[in-house]
Amino acid sequence: MTAVRIHEVGPRDGLQNESQVVSLDDKLALVERLADAGLRSIECTSFVSPEWIPQLADSDALAARLPAREGVEYRGLVPNLKGYERFRASGRVHRAAVFISVSETHNKKNVNRSVAEHFDRLVPVIDRARDDGVPMRAYVSTAFGCPDEGRVAPEAVVKLTRDLVAAGVSDVSLGDTIGVGVPGQVHELAAAIGELIPLERIALHFHDTYGRGIVNVQAGYEAGVREFDASLGGLGGCPYAPGAAGNVATEDVVDLFERAGIDTGIDLHALVETTAWLERDVLGRPLTSRVYRAEMGRRERHRQKAEAG
Repeated sequence: MTAVRIHEVGPRDGLQNESQVVSLDDKLALVERLADAGLRSIECTSFVSPEWIPQLADSDALAARLPAREGVEYRGLVPNLKGYERFRASGRVHRAAVFISVSETHNKKNVNRSVAEHFDRLVPVIDRARDDGVPMRAYVSTAFGCPDEGRVAPEAVVKLTRDLVAAGVSDVSLGDTIGVGVPGQVHELAAAIGELIPLERIALHFHDTYGRGIVNVQAGYEAGVREFDASLGGLGGCPYAPGAAGNVATEDVVDLFERAGIDTGIDLHALVETTAWLERDVLGRPLTSRVYRAEMGRRERHRQKAEAG
């Protein structure tokens, strides 16, 4: 068993924020490449209405074609019972996830409901998953700050997390939606939640808006968290948080842990090759992973040196 678990969210959280629609074949190729690189937990799509997220309008077709890979768990986001039914019909996506914000304003913009109203809508979905024996994750957005309300009280995050676990979710991913978190906050929140809920049931989901994603990952590990969400190449963002950067890059997280002697089970070289393919052949735009950009620079220097003879 690896020392840390890295949950790849690029195919869902990353691609849903792209201005272009990536083809179904390219999405499947991305999932395959990620699995080949050693990712064992991959969030592939979201079973939401195509009207809301046209980039993931092919979720049913994608789910039907996901290749069976031993030891690889596919996950999908579900917004409601209808989305959950689509998830179940797929037959190839193993774990579902729901989402909710801590801050009222962000939740209202995201789903047009108060936090309490949205929580009540999620309970039947969580109940259904429990009855079906399906592990259900909950994403908690704006856990470190809100684009409209500013600082979010740790007590509110702890309460919502506790309520979600009591409702029956298997694990909770705490999201720094706008990337404002600092290591001190990470330690404070992990300590407060750890008094009520085992940290094995907590994941951390950082965005890199202010360049602090990777130091917050390290702070989370120091605080006892062992699962981290990340996105290949730093893909991602939030349509309801203007200016928010993408997720902390999977390459950067893997490099951090592996250089510290902490096993991830992931092949960094294969990951970099996948980012290069995604940048060059699929998206046609630069990706922001620091480790990826450094590796590309190193390769270019070697090429120039070789040409110079």
